[in-house]
Amino acid sequence: QEQLVESGGGLVQTGGSLTLSCVVSARTFTSTPMAWFRQVPGEEREFVAGINWNGETTTYADSVKGRFTISRDNDKKVVYLQMNNLKPEDTAVYYCNAPRRGWTSGNYYYIWGQGTQVTVSA
Repeated sequence: QEQLVESGGGLVQTGGSLTLSCVVSARTFTSTPMAWFRQVPGEEREFVAGINWNGETTTYADSVKGRFTISRDNDKKVVYLQMNNLKPEDTAVYYCNAPRRGWTSGNYYYIWGQGTQVTVSA
C-alpha cells in the first residue's frame, strides 16, 4: 500500500542545520512532483518546497528560499529537505506529499504520513 514516512527531525539551535528524509512507498512516485509542507499545531499547513518528477526544477516558499534545498532520488524513492540556517519560526511538523494541479492546490496523491518534528531554539 502507498505510504509516506518522514524522518530526520529534531531539536537544533538557531543557525543550525537538519536534513529530512521522506521514504515514498508508491508505484507512481517516479512520475509525480513531490513537496515538503510544515504545520504548527492549531494552524494551517503551509507549503515549504517542491520538486518536479525528475528533479530538474524546484520551487521554495519565500520564507525558506536560500536556506532550504529539496532533492529526490527516484531509484531509492526518497525525497530530501536540507535545511540550513534554521530559525525559530521554522519550528513545525514537516510532512511530504505529492501535490496535484500545482504546488499549493490543496490536493494530494497520497495519504499523509506522521511527519517529523523540527524544533529550533533561540
